[in-house]
Amino acid sequence: MTTKKTAATTAKASVKKVVKKLPVKKSPVPATSITKAPGKPGVKAAPQQAAKKPKKEHKKKVVRDSFTMPQSEYSKLAEIKAICLKAKMHVKKSEVLRAGLKLLAELNDAQLKHALGSLEKIKTGRPQKH
Repeated sequence: MTTKKTAATTAKASVKKVVKKLPVKKSPVPATSITKAPGKPGVKAAPQQAAKKPKKEHKKKVVRDSFTMPQSEYSKLAEIKAICLKAKMHVKKSEVLRAGLKLLAELNDAQLKHALGSLEKIKTGRPQKH
């Protein structure tokens, strides 16, 4: 019976036997890539590509959430998607919801209050199974 420690060392030993060290080929550096700055002996000029590194774009964090809405409003998502397909635009439900949020954000306070006040109040959570 082997312990975890001996099993790990046995696995490492078998890996070392399988892996062979490959010889590293050193390619000669072309004389054109190393240039000396005028007037300063022994100073190498930096390549132009290394000086201009593109900044890495950070990905935006996405949030996953669930919500409850009436079936009549949920079917509106399908209707809007169908309209977009007729216009040869493929959209996802989340894109339709995000577009709606963007439009709501452009409303003034009174318009937003009216739009949200006209919604039917529903219970939150998952519907009960029958």
